[in-house]
Amino acid sequence: MNGRTTTQSEAGIAGDGHKVVLREAGEADLDIAAELFRGYLDFYEVEVEDPQRPRAFLAERLAAGDSFVLLAEVPGAGTVGFTQVYPMISSLAMRPAWLLNDLYVAPAGRRTGAGRALLREVLRRAREAGVSGVQLETAYDNQVAQGLYEAEGFVREEFHVYFHDLAGAGSATV
Repeated sequence: MNGRTTTQSEAGIAGDGHKVVLREAGEADLDIAAELFRGYLDFYEVEVEDPQRPRAFLAERLAAGDSFVLLAEVPGAGTVGFTQVYPMISSLAMRPAWLLNDLYVAPAGRRTGAGRALLREVLRRAREAGVSGVQLETAYDNQVAQGLYEAEGFVREEFHVYFHDLAGAGSATV
């Protein structure tokens, strides 16, 4: 399935007529995927000490089959977005579920429909795979992303989210 191109029809055409082409990332896509991943890490203010680590991390995930990565391309703008999804198990549903852990669109690709196309493709694949649901998180102040997620049927849950940082007192360094 790696490297497969999926052309999004209605989901991938923004109001301004941009057509978004999606593909599942493979080894040949690691450089562009890593560039987008670095943009994502910058957006969340994660300091990366080793500039090769984002690429190595993605290569490890793909090689191990831990996740799948989708890339979004907009004609004239290039590959502008990515998402990374991790399969998991929901004990409450007693079925597989997915964690949409990363979704990022570079500034040059914003307002093209790339983010919406990526999100819709994840949901399409999730339905096809028969998973119980797709979970995601975003920053409390990322209202643009929250608006997109809610418009696509995601519902903010009332559960409290907790995290215990074992990397070192809130360190945001990778």
